[in-house]
Amino acid sequence: MDEQEAQPNEGSPELFMFLASTVHDMKNSISVVSGTLENLLSAHPSNAAPEYGQMAQMLYQTKRLNDNLIQLLALYKDVGKPGYPFDPAPRSMRELVELVAGQAHVLLQSGGIAFETDYPPDGIWTLDEDLVIGVLVHAINNAVRYTRDRIRLSIAVDGDYLELRVEDNGSGFPDAMLESGASPKAAINFLNNSSGLGLYFSSEVARMHKHRQRSGSIALENGGTLGGGCFVLRLP
Repeated sequence: MDEQEAQPNEGSPELFMFLASTVHDMKNSISVVSGTLENLLSAHPSNAAPEYGQMAQMLYQTKRLNDNLIQLLALYKDVGKPGYPFDPAPRSMRELVELVAGQAHVLLQSGGIAFETDYPPDGIWTLDEDLVIGVLVHAINNAVRYTRDRIRLSIAVDGDYLELRVEDNGSGFPDAMLESGASPKAAINFLNNSSGLGLYFSSEVARMHKHRQRSGSIALENGGTLGGGCFVLRLP
């Protein structure tokens, strides 16, 4: 064959940089919209107005998009590789919970959802605070979609691991998701617009946390304290 065989297109660094820049710009724009909605909802805490529910739904959708874009950017930067700013350090459980609650407050309030917490107030654990907060906030945002009216964040030491649980009182995860063992590939579902990105990001963040040959992990369960779905993050 005289003609040179076609080589697979591996993509150019310039294209990847352009795509990352575009995602970053989209994230910033969505953050502005999300912040504006939060301000409007905070200024009118009564849900009596007919447009209140519509704004609350818009806030949920913008936060969902923002989560996905943040996760894409983090994965683009090669999560877990030397180029990514992975920064584990001793962190206060009280401060961690306060930061997560602060980010989720307006969304939960606008949906009339009670937020419960249970954690060791003097607890300290070594972890990357920004990444773990990202995982927990995403889990809470996801639980908002399925809960009836309660979400619970609990943190406890279980042997050599720190177990962080986000639970709701909804109908729980479908059997197919439980059987997949929180596999990101199995979570892809075009019927409910689930890409599995959140699970993939969470599993990568968990895997990055290592101590004495032990690595972190995630799991999906049903039951727990509230009887609904449970997202579990375990860190060594």
